[in-house]
Amino acid sequence: MKPVETLGIPEPDLDAGGALWTAREIEQQPAMIARTHALVADLADRLASFVGPVTGDPAARVILTGAGTSSYIGECLAPLLDRQLAARVDAVATTDLVSAPRLYLDPAQPLLLVSFGRSGNSPESVAAVELAETLVGDVRHLIVTCNADGALGKVAVRETMTLLLPEETHDVSFAMTSSFSCMMYATLAALSAPHVLDDRVGAIVEAAARVLEDAGAPTQALALHGFERVVYLGSGLFKGLSREASLKLGELTNGGVATAFESPMGFRHGPKTFLNPRTLVFVFVSNDPTTRRYDLDLLEELRNDGVAARVVAVATRPVADGDRDAILVPDMAHAPDVDLLWPYVIVAQLFAFHASRAAGLTPDNPNRQGTVNRVVQGVRLHPLDA
Repeated sequence: MKPVETLGIPEPDLDAGGALWTAREIEQQPAMIARTHALVADLADRLASFVGPVTGDPAARVILTGAGTSSYIGECLAPLLDRQLAARVDAVATTDLVSAPRLYLDPAQPLLLVSFGRSGNSPESVAAVELAETLVGDVRHLIVTCNADGALGKVAVRETMTLLLPEETHDVSFAMTSSFSCMMYATLAALSAPHVLDDRVGAIVEAAARVLEDAGAPTQALALHGFERVVYLGSGLFKGLSREASLKLGELTNGGVATAFESPMGFRHGPKTFLNPRTLVFVFVSNDPTTRRYDLDLLEELRNDGVAARVVAVATRPVADGDRDAILVPDMAHAPDVDLLWPYVIVAQLFAFHASRAAGLTPDNPNRQGTVNRVVQGVRLHPLDA
């Protein structure tokens, strides 16, 4: 009997190589996004009642917060939500909130603190909730988590609501994959207008599934090339995504590949010096007509410079005739950029997964030294000064 395959690789091989959980958690994302949509839809009225008094108040503020990958959820969504909601919306990492709380928390401004936590056990996540509760007079907490038993959902606060995602999204592996995509989807659905994603979730799920089918071979081929540096570039919402892509590769290769991220326009202003003949560049190309022109300008410039080894476009339609260095997301040419976050991040996850294996590492636990952990350790929390 032929063994079961995940990401096109026999599961016994993945298990032997310490890669089975990561592969499963990447591959399960289309199904988990669909389940997350159904979960949030069932809670739509309750969510609207809970967040509405803050999100509909022009004098109020929404902070999207988390640490590491969880903080990048906020960076991807904040620019869009800030345009959609009456309240001001910012992405502020828990690591920033905890280390400089008075810089970010206004005692007199009504606040919705949206806290992301795969496990909900990161010390900074709990501390950020406690600090907001202490410093802000009018604060509500929306907890978006994948773990029913996490400490984040047990902090004593005045007003709170928890969005508990499907159990499978509580990723077992070291790096966050399905937890990232589903917490991001849940937050967009929860804070947007009711049922705004009902007509779009099917296309998002299908695009994610198609990328899993189509992008495995090209990302594996790129990974086997052995680039020593990788750059991720993205405009608008994709700048936050480029940061997550950079972290994912760094995590899964245990720092063995030097990574960088920027916006395409910002890359010219110094970061471009990072390029050398052993560098791979990914450009997440926008569907917005204006933004796309700037993305393609930089893509063309980098290819004409001839410094980087490869410059790969991640896009919804070809960027040049006969372009071999493109990974395309089908049937999404007219989708808003926010809907591309999910298929685009899967491209980044697949490349990082294959790069980890190409380097002889175990993606489920690539840091053999134990100096970094699935749930951060070694954080000393200090009392709030008077």
